[in-house]
Amino acid sequence: MERCSSISSVSSNCSATPILSPSALAPVFAPVASPCDPSGASPSGASPPGASPPPASPCPTRQTQKSPVMVDVSKWPLFSLMSGQELIAIRQACVFGTSANEAIYVTHDDEVFVLGLNCSNCLGTGDSQSTIVPKKLDGLTGKKVVSLSYGSGPHVLLATEDGELFAWGHNGYSQLGNGTTNQGVAPVLVTPNLQNKRIREVACGSHHSMVVTTEGELYAWGYNNCGQVGSGSTANQPTPRKVSHCLQNKHVASITCGQTSSMAVVDNGEVYGWGYNGNGQLGLGNNGNQLVPCRLVALQGFCVQQIASGYAHTLALTDEGLLYAWGANTYGQLGTGNKSNQLSPVQIMTEKQRIVEIAACHSTHTSAAKTQNGEVYMWGQCRGQAIMLPHVTHFSCTDDVFACFATPSVMWRLLAMEQDDFLTVAEALKQEFDSPETSDLKFSVDGRYIHVHKAILKIRCEHFRSMFQSYWNEDMKEVIEIEQFSYPVYRSFLEYLYTDTVDLPPEDAIGLLDLATSYCENRLKRLCQHIIKRGITVDNAFILLSAAIRYDAEDLEEFCFKFCVNHLTEVTQTAAFWQLDGHMLKEFVSRASRCGAFKN
Repeated sequence: MERCSSISSVSSNCSATPILSPSALAPVFAPVASPCDPSGASPSGASPPGASPPPASPCPTRQTQKSPVMVDVSKWPLFSLMSGQELIAIRQACVFGTSANEAIYVTHDDEVFVLGLNCSNCLGTGDSQSTIVPKKLDGLTGKKVVSLSYGSGPHVLLATEDGELFAWGHNGYSQLGNGTTNQGVAPVLVTPNLQNKRIREVACGSHHSMVVTTEGELYAWGYNNCGQVGSGSTANQPTPRKVSHCLQNKHVASITCGQTSSMAVVDNGEVYGWGYNGNGQLGLGNNGNQLVPCRLVALQGFCVQQIASGYAHTLALTDEGLLYAWGANTYGQLGTGNKSNQLSPVQIMTEKQRIVEIAACHSTHTSAAKTQNGEVYMWGQCRGQAIMLPHVTHFSCTDDVFACFATPSVMWRLLAMEQDDFLTVAEALKQEFDSPETSDLKFSVDGRYIHVHKAILKIRCEHFRSMFQSYWNEDMKEVIEIEQFSYPVYRSFLEYLYTDTVDLPPEDAIGLLDLATSYCENRLKRLCQHIIKRGITVDNAFILLSAAIRYDAEDLEEFCFKFCVNHLTEVTQTAAFWQLDGHMLKEFVSRASRCGAFKN
């Protein structure tokens, strides 16, 4: 928990900025803050160091909307025990908690499930029991979740499509907004001072809470030791209270919380901050705490579209794709190349492509950003290392940075899994194997057809590339007869060309090994040997050994021979042993004897 070292009150009059009507506004991606000058002076218009001159005209209405993200939630260990079917059913998910040991997810049927450690009843199951198996929160069934956030207690806030606000979990500082300090063991509707209000967005600090209504009004409550509730005092706030002062008559577009600080962005792109400022995380040019919202003068003239708060640092993204950072920098989380705190916004990643997304979370000291060309960068505390400059990764989304490198590995936002009909190339090929509708060639094996595509066979196999030449008879045929191999073996071979996988019992894999040898498919040959090794038993050991010798698979032959020697008594009593031809039997006995298999 951060300590409040100093407090600065604000009594200035904020110059009013023309407010766009709510109907003209498009929702912004993430909270943004727009504060009044803490000194009381009117905005100077100064730009951050190194920035281009700000535009003279006000920021145009933003059209950026939060779009669904395709994410593999199994990257978070809590989901690793869930089946593929269960994972497919997930529409939204969030991993949270001081050790990333809790998770909540929503299915496509709008059922809400939780699992994990359940610290401070943060799972909302009605008890304090942990669970490794997902439990359903019946009280939230059918509620369409639009926003979710969590604190450090942890406590959880959840807003629905109908504008309802639910809260549960830790409540030692009245962060649940119900006027008490009793822990919330199950989701409860938050109503004090919010009657007839529709909640659009929620945000949690360590132990305080904020929400924005559809009318752009901001309410805050909970722990207020540093002024993070924005009430003008440091007294804890037990129920939702409207945050006004410099935000009076302004339409709040989005919000975010650090551990004990708060930030907001209004519809014209101005940024405001209040609460703890010991590391400069409010970006006001000083490190004095603020009891009411104050505007970031350094960003005047820039239209901020997204803002994100780390534990004690802040990132802001403008509509021109410029990225600014300020606040604590112990782990290099500002990306400036050093570990010096910054009291005012500093532009970073100036040589990179246009930034389109930024990410941070009040539980971590990690930062991430994504560029227009899809590159994802990370910096700050990454698995214990202090990365002081943005480092390019192989990830496709910022969420993966937090899954793999943040401590704890929480989610920085509520993830939305978009289910669509898109198929990868590999998935499309797999789907079209043995498809009569699209094929241009049939193989007839044991009186049964296998439908394939000449082009794919030519691309994937040298044997077919040679076969389908104009001077081969097969090139003109619509049906090719196969007599050398069985239907299961040949079908498995053709399916392998479409999928790169083989699924056969060891006995059939022998036939496929024969085919792979004939067609000079060395990778397939290795796959068959792996299947055979995995399926060897006392009963089939000599059959497999014979096949390995016949197809010149030396590694497999050695494996099968050792198995037979290790189980000599049992294998010599099987029918397969006595069916060996004389030469092979003699060779086995001689070789086994040299290995000392017949010594007492």
